[in-house]
Amino acid sequence: QVQLVESGGGLVQAGGSLRLSCAASGRTSSSYIMGWFRQAPGKERELVAAITRSGGSTYYADSVKGRFTISRDNAKNTVYLRMNSLKPEDTAVYYCAAEHGLVVGRTATSYDYWGQGTQVTVSS
Repeated sequence: QVQLVESGGGLVQAGGSLRLSCAASGRTSSSYIMGWFRQAPGKERELVAAITRSGGSTYYADSVKGRFTISRDNAKNTVYLRMNSLKPEDTAVYYCAAEHGLVVGRTATSYDYWGQGTQVTVSS
């Protein structure tokens, strides 16, 4: 089992940047595929980005391609989400998640462990 704690959210103006961190404890994060999801009020939770155990392969939602970068440091048991050129529509609670699977899951039901979330608000 792994415990996940997100940090780095906050209020930023449109066009600005933030870096989210997800610190894992318990079983090492390198045992899991890791993903970042977000959920805006009244909307479903959606996968933003995911990364394989080695970090060799990544997935991005079309809405964030070219602006967001997911990375991981397995020595530090930490996963990051660098968010550039932020837009008001990026406003949401962002969640870190881990899954046991062999391939990157695209839906929330694929993930086994979740953090508590961190709020990102982008003002126009």
